[in-house]
Amino acid sequence: MHMNKERVAHQIHPMDEHNTRLRDEVHPPGWTNPTSKGRYNMVVIGGGSAGLVTAAGAAGLGAKVALIERDLLGGDCLNHGCVPSKAIIRSARAAADARHAPELGIEIDGEVRPDFPKVMERMRRLRAGIAPVDSAERFRSLGIDVFLGEGRFTGPDSIEVDGTRLEFSRACVATGARPVSPPIDGLDEAGYLTNETVFALTELPKRLAVIGSGPIGCELAQSFARLGSRVTVIEMAPQILPREDRDAAEIVIDRMRRDGVEFVLESKVSRAEKTDKGVRLTLHSQGIEDTIEVDRVLVGVGRAPNVQGLGLEAAGVRFDERDGIEVDARLRTSNKRVYAAGDVCSQYKFTHAADAMARIVIQNALFFGRSRADKLVMPWCTYTDPEIAHVGMYKSDADEAGVATETISIELKEVDRAILDGDTGLLKVLLRKGSDEILGATLVASHAGETISEVTVAMTNKLGLRKLAGVIHPYPTQAEAIKKAADAYNRQRLTPRVKSLFERIMAWRR
Repeated sequence: MHMNKERVAHQIHPMDEHNTRLRDEVHPPGWTNPTSKGRYNMVVIGGGSAGLVTAAGAAGLGAKVALIERDLLGGDCLNHGCVPSKAIIRSARAAADARHAPELGIEIDGEVRPDFPKVMERMRRLRAGIAPVDSAERFRSLGIDVFLGEGRFTGPDSIEVDGTRLEFSRACVATGARPVSPPIDGLDEAGYLTNETVFALTELPKRLAVIGSGPIGCELAQSFARLGSRVTVIEMAPQILPREDRDAAEIVIDRMRRDGVEFVLESKVSRAEKTDKGVRLTLHSQGIEDTIEVDRVLVGVGRAPNVQGLGLEAAGVRFDERDGIEVDARLRTSNKRVYAAGDVCSQYKFTHAADAMARIVIQNALFFGRSRADKLVMPWCTYTDPEIAHVGMYKSDADEAGVATETISIELKEVDRAILDGDTGLLKVLLRKGSDEILGATLVASHAGETISEVTVAMTNKLGLRKLAGVIHPYPTQAEAIKKAADAYNRQRLTPRVKSLFERIMAWRR
């Protein structure tokens, strides 16, 4: 029923007072699974963000619910993702702010020396403090039958866990995703970190190689550099954050270089070899072979859906090892009794996406709803410094779809608050050509993840950019960039012919 000790040690380490508290909340060692009491309205496999929201929402609406989790309740977000990473990012930002304080007229005597063990201890303490929200006991108190163990479909309407058969009217697979490693010769033998193991570190690596420059790679690369590591990021693409706007990514890479991060772009790691001093990586870049030696390697090249061992074939649920469970727009699988939500079936591998999809499952599975996941307006953010946030389409998406567009760009050097804060950044708003319909937006700023929500609200409610020009923004705030973009659009509408007409009207009124 329970995880074995080796698995616990792998996922929760070191076993100090904070991680003991975490374990006792999200996989209590003395937990006894309940006895099934008849058919369930909803059985949820997976206790991450999507599964917890589905279970709690369904139970709150009167459904009889069972929740199955084989590892740690809270999933990736609480244990290996959003929560621990943002705690470390905050400490790293404090170190960077202290180093750059003289630029703001603040002198600091002595060297700024981050204490890595204390940084990690703070992270573990805060994570343990958040854990009760996702605890087994809390969900049991909501009237949910919580099963800790391996869940596996045994038929189109049944699941077995810990030897107990659960029958259901509806089920939701929310088993998430796991980090993948690139096919590098010798990497397994040399050893490497992923987001599932990096937060167990208690000693700062003096030299760290980060393979992959996606959101996880960039966030942790910058943070470890600010905390004192010599960090090298290795990326096959010609830019970091390859899916993001190139101009936006350039602003982020410039700041990361300022923090001491080194980049090797358009390069592939062909071999890893353990040495007496660490790990030697062999790189190939544009036909040139080179080697670097580091103490630890962090891999952040993507995630794969958790579809193995679920008995999906027995349930008649179609899936793919790479793309995950096949769902329609209403998140139904090929078995109409079974739904899926979150990373196991979505290209949007974000906690807030999992939450939104879980709400769709509740509506559609239990209340004959017709909500569609493909209608969601999905923002996301990479929490580097500055942050880079996006919502909607990129220009490349529009070009591929044959949609004519125009782009309004506002540099943050035009925004007073950004000037006063000493920040750099950029806002790009993509419009359908000839209208103020917002198709997408990218923002690079200190708090881009929060500011982008204004654009998301506008897009969700089909408000054009002109409407945002009428929104009063407090002065001075960096969100004024959005108002400036709206004003810029309105100025474009003032054609020479319209301006000439206005001049004649004004002359007549004099």
